[in-house]
Amino acid sequence: MGKDNIEQAIQKALEALGASGVAFVVERPGDLAHGDYATNAALAAAKPLGKSPREVAEELKAKLDEEIEGVEKIEIAGPGFINFRLSREAILGEVQKAATDKSWGQNDLYKNKTVMVEYTDPNPFKEFHIGHLMSNAIGEAIARTLENAGAKVIRANYQGDVGPHVAKAIFGLLELGFENPTSEQLGQAYVLGASRYEESAEYKKRIDEINKAVYEKTDPEVNALYAIGRKVSLAHFEELYKMLGTKFEHYFFESETSAKGLALVGENTPSVFEKSDGAVVYKGEKVGLHTRVFINSQGLPTYEAKDLGLLQSKIEKAAFDQSVTVTANEQTEYFKVMLAAAKEIPALQNIAEKTTHVVHGMMRFAEGKMSSRKGNVITGESLLMDIQEAAKEKMQSRELADAEKVASQVAVGAIKYTVLKQGSGKDIVFDREKSLSLEGDSGPYLQYAHTRAASLVQKARAAGVSDKVESVQDVEEFLGALMLDRLLIHYPSVGARAAHELEPHHVTTYLTELAAAFNSWYAQVRVIDGDYPSYALLLAEAVEQTLGKGLELLGIPAPKEM
Repeated sequence: MGKDNIEQAIQKALEALGASGVAFVVERPGDLAHGDYATNAALAAAKPLGKSPREVAEELKAKLDEEIEGVEKIEIAGPGFINFRLSREAILGEVQKAATDKSWGQNDLYKNKTVMVEYTDPNPFKEFHIGHLMSNAIGEAIARTLENAGAKVIRANYQGDVGPHVAKAIFGLLELGFENPTSEQLGQAYVLGASRYEESAEYKKRIDEINKAVYEKTDPEVNALYAIGRKVSLAHFEELYKMLGTKFEHYFFESETSAKGLALVGENTPSVFEKSDGAVVYKGEKVGLHTRVFINSQGLPTYEAKDLGLLQSKIEKAAFDQSVTVTANEQTEYFKVMLAAAKEIPALQNIAEKTTHVVHGMMRFAEGKMSSRKGNVITGESLLMDIQEAAKEKMQSRELADAEKVASQVAVGAIKYTVLKQGSGKDIVFDREKSLSLEGDSGPYLQYAHTRAASLVQKARAAGVSDKVESVQDVEEFLGALMLDRLLIHYPSVGARAAHELEPHHVTTYLTELAAAFNSWYAQVRVIDGDYPSYALLLAEAVEQTLGKGLELLGIPAPKEM
């Protein structure tokens, strides 16, 4: 309530001063001691009005002092910032909403909008890598923040079921004699095929032939291995998606986009693409980028052409207002060229213009080595299993009804938090011990704060404590004194910002701060037999609900016990 009222009042005051249309922000100040909200409106309007920021701030304050519902104090700070302190009635009202209103924290930034979010994108016949895990964490969190903003979200997954990696895996299956391979055996076969490909021209030629046979479906033995390998891979990925809390609406495959990409490139040569040394390329230099091959000298589509086919498949599959794709940041320049080419193709121009590319960085390990406990190279799957095992070890002394389930939830929380705690695109250092810490800056820390709040609420209710607060006078000395309630009210703004910027890390940062404030409050306040049991219970309920909602936005499970 408070923020909306403040924004509307500032807009009206700026119009009265002759500065309508000036862009300004109303946000939480760095230190809540300065107030609950602050605005840069005076600084933004100073130049258009030809006055100093301080002078504009004085004029704005004079207009705003007429009264804003929910605000009890307005002050000017520094060169022209204006701080607003909410009334205790307004804070109490927000805490009551946080505790009881199921829609509290939702916003309508994407109301009546449909967004397709494509993420994870693993390759059948290969292992589920760290990059796929990172893409999944970020993509799922973006999807959830958009749904929280009123969007209809279509979750999409693009999987590379054709290409050189498939040929290498099938070669390995033939070499090893695996006719009905397991998921693990597929990984072994791929490693062998990839090694052989670099060993000699003879092996390389055979694998290239298998690659062509996969596309053309000309070899019965290859066809059979391809069919079972693809089926085994996709079924195994589904097990991982279930553990990670993701369910996709649409699956796209390179085997389906290849022909479409070939046709699109062919139809738009030489108008968009041109032939070069037996291949077909897009000269990106004309738009400040670089040249990339879309059809190779063997006449096969490259990733670039397949991605054009993917854009066409997306249009055919569903109608949407925006498309978001999450990949590693090493594909940034690649995507720029692919989308630039797409914008020159009439059939793809519209989707290319409404496609947003979100990237993630690389993950490094604090231990300084890229191997799992079993001595293998760390994959996304092995990291999940390793952290799950470590979580189980840490919880051995606890009597839990379902230790296996809790360990899985804690492992997912530990990894997702590490990926989501900073802005997308940045590299991440993963520390096993820190990721499982209950002392702060970790997923389990948030999960534990939530279970602690839930336990407190349960005990207080069992003791007969009511959460009914009749008036602010009943809790005036307590309300706002420890800052927890004044921090709590900012959750809706955080969720809206995360959706607007497609940056889930804003939610992670806020929840960590809220959990710390709650733990500090918990150490100082008696709920059941304290001076203000009703408001303390109400506040604990609000924290439980807010942490639960925030964890859900991040795709982090909230265990009932830890």
